[in-house]
Amino acid sequence: MSGKFTMVAAINRAIDEAMAEDDGVILLGEDVAAKQGGGVFKISSGLSEKYGTHRVRATPISEQAIMGACVGAALAGFRPIAEIMLMNFVTVAMDQIVNHAAKLRFMSGGQTNVPLVIRTTTGVGVGFGGQHSDMLEAWFAHVPGLKVVTPSNAADAQGLMRAAIACNDPVIFIENILCYGVAGDDPGPGHVVPLGQAAVAVEGSDCTIVTYGRTVLDALSVAAELKETGVSVEVVDLRTIAPYDEATVMASVRKTGRAVVLHEAVKAYGTGAEISARIHEAAFNELKAPVQRVGGAFSAVPMATALKQAWIPTKDGIKAAVHRAMDWKR
Repeated sequence: MSGKFTMVAAINRAIDEAMAEDDGVILLGEDVAAKQGGGVFKISSGLSEKYGTHRVRATPISEQAIMGACVGAALAGFRPIAEIMLMNFVTVAMDQIVNHAAKLRFMSGGQTNVPLVIRTTTGVGVGFGGQHSDMLEAWFAHVPGLKVVTPSNAADAQGLMRAAIACNDPVIFIENILCYGVAGDDPGPGHVVPLGQAAVAVEGSDCTIVTYGRTVLDALSVAAELKETGVSVEVVDLRTIAPYDEATVMASVRKTGRAVVLHEAVKAYGTGAEISARIHEAAFNELKAPVQRVGGAFSAVPMATALKQAWIPTKDGIKAAVHRAMDWKR
């Protein structure tokens, strides 16, 4: 370990390392070059000065153009990273992502790979409102051919980004704004986290919380608080949402007999529903209670602070879900 660093520094390092190792790694997006400030959140700070604006290229405000150029570059042998500034803006480029990037390997009989990373950020709690705050991971997890990744800490952000850039399939890489400044352990250069491999963030014996991204931090806080009351909570950080690490999830749930699936995205029709269904299908006889789900309210993300707090999953709501599972009587 070499001290503490943030998710911003971690992702910057991962891209820097990949660009140094492979001239085919390029970055396209709005404001990513030095002249425009190195990205709105400074993820690409210093990269255009080091590798040139032919490899770190600031684009016009056109998500379709960014994605179309990156899909074409991937087909031509490059490993492009497309920065779509905020996750809601991926809706503008859904045709290129879903009908082209995700399908070309299938439609070519496996002869054509699309090694493309689509970086995007989102998150509730910074006052960006309904058109800038959605977690849309369930849309992409539903699309065959796409991998969906979201880190909860700096070390995982670095390791997952390295793995995503090396992947021969398109990867949606979701960054939560509220995680950017959280300091964590620095694993040092060269750190890689394999895609599709979850982490047991804290071990427990009474109930499993399955989650990912920013809500991992809430789950860890809840686990620490409940430990003081005699309830032992295990937290599984998925890291990769699609394909998720079902083996690790099932092993944890079989150990504890109870599960809460937690995400910031709208609860209805979310990835938590799929995970809950799979747990019920695969471990029904070993469950001591039905799987509980915690997620955002079924509405657009509000701007007003009071409404926003009513919308987002809270620590009290997570605790209540754990207690429901613990108190369940057949």
